[in-house]
Amino acid sequence: MKVEITESVFAPIAKIQLALNEQIRIEPGAMVYEQGKIELEGHMNANGKKGFGGAISALGRSVSSGESFFISTATGLSEGAVIAIAPGAPGIIFKLDVGQEHWRLNTGAFLASDQTVTYQMKRQKLSGALLGGTGGLFVMETAGTGDLLVSAFGDVEKIILDGSEPAIVDNQHVIAWTSSLDYNIKVASGMFGFKTGEGLVNEFTGVGEIYIQTRNVETFANQINGFSAKS
Repeated sequence: MKVEITESVFAPIAKIQLALNEQIRIEPGAMVYEQGKIELEGHMNANGKKGFGGAISALGRSVSSGESFFISTATGLSEGAVIAIAPGAPGIIFKLDVGQEHWRLNTGAFLASDQTVTYQMKRQKLSGALLGGTGGLFVMETAGTGDLLVSAFGDVEKIILDGSEPAIVDNQHVIAWTSSLDYNIKVASGMFGFKTGEGLVNEFTGVGEIYIQTRNVETFANQINGFSAKS
């Protein structure tokens, strides 16, 4: 997957050049335009089979995350064909390497991947899964090898943990983290600097990396709804 990501932080586009017969998986609805011959196919993919596609968004709409979900596959039918994609929310697009590191992704973070990138379903604790917008009872953990495109609302910051102390991040700001990290989902109670009852936090421990988005899409949506209600 040969990728060029435009420099805009607010509204970037990922332009992916495909070799003849090369396939990638993309989030359904992410296609902006195509150049050359590309076949774009959406299909159902059952839990337990290989596939990444729209899994992250689909999990956010599912209580159990055990249901089937849609993915989209783009196939290059001519050498050097280009498909440009973008996430639904404004914010940065960045690339993660899957192979030496494997990643867990929060709801809505997935944008595209090589066909060789697959996933595993990882069960969360029941209490945290039911209380938060974390994709139901499961999170997605990558498997296989290749490139993975991830989107964030706003900009992105990387936190590196060396094992000496934990990091506590509001759940709505968590995008991706290395599967080497342990984590627990807790109700924000004020002890971590959040208002009591405001939401959930993720406590990460161990050695690894966390990517966070600088803006909270839920807070933004509430602000928009507030303006709409006043108008």
